[in-house]
Amino acid sequence: MLGRAPRRTENPMSAIDDILAQIPLAQLAGQLGVDEQTAEQATRAALPALLGGMQANAQDPGGARSLFEALGQHSTGLVEGGVDLDQVDTDDGSKIVNHVFGDQQAEVVNTLGGLGSVGKGLIAKLLPLLAPIVMSYLAKKLGAKLGGNSEEPQQQPQAQGGGLGDLLGGLLGGSGGGLGGLGDLLGGLLGGGRK
Repeated sequence: MLGRAPRRTENPMSAIDDILAQIPLAQLAGQLGVDEQTAEQATRAALPALLGGMQANAQDPGGARSLFEALGQHSTGLVEGGVDLDQVDTDDGSKIVNHVFGDQQAEVVNTLGGLGSVGKGLIAKLLPLLAPIVMSYLAKKLGAKLGGNSEEPQQQPQAQGGGLGDLLGGLLGGSGGGLGGLGDLLGGLLGGGRK
């Protein structure tokens, strides 16, 4: 009916919407001390940044291997049937955020905090909550891509770089399309993308 079926590449916003649909916004807003609209706005700013940061890391073979191994340690259960934020390990989330953004973390937080009325304090609290959810989501997607076992990504070293790069590129629309200036900013900050 629509005339064209979506191929392997997902609309970058559909991945964001897909993850967002798993997150109980009322619970998230309560944990952050804001209203649901603000929580959703902040989440919509933070999710592309996390995915984009992971994509930038996956451009490097060592970074791709590290991310692949990290995905193998994250159960897909967190995003199965909706997320319970009480099950999110924010200490683990902080480590993920630190690994993804490295010494650019403060700049990313400042930039995201400047979007709309979100505020950098809110972004700083939100990123460690979202990071394990994104990892669980990617583990599920990668597991399906590499052979159907949705419980854990299969350990297929030959697929590490290509599989991750393709997956993240597909989720983000390749060049971060749909993210507007944020994609360019992340590419510049994180050294990913085309030079």
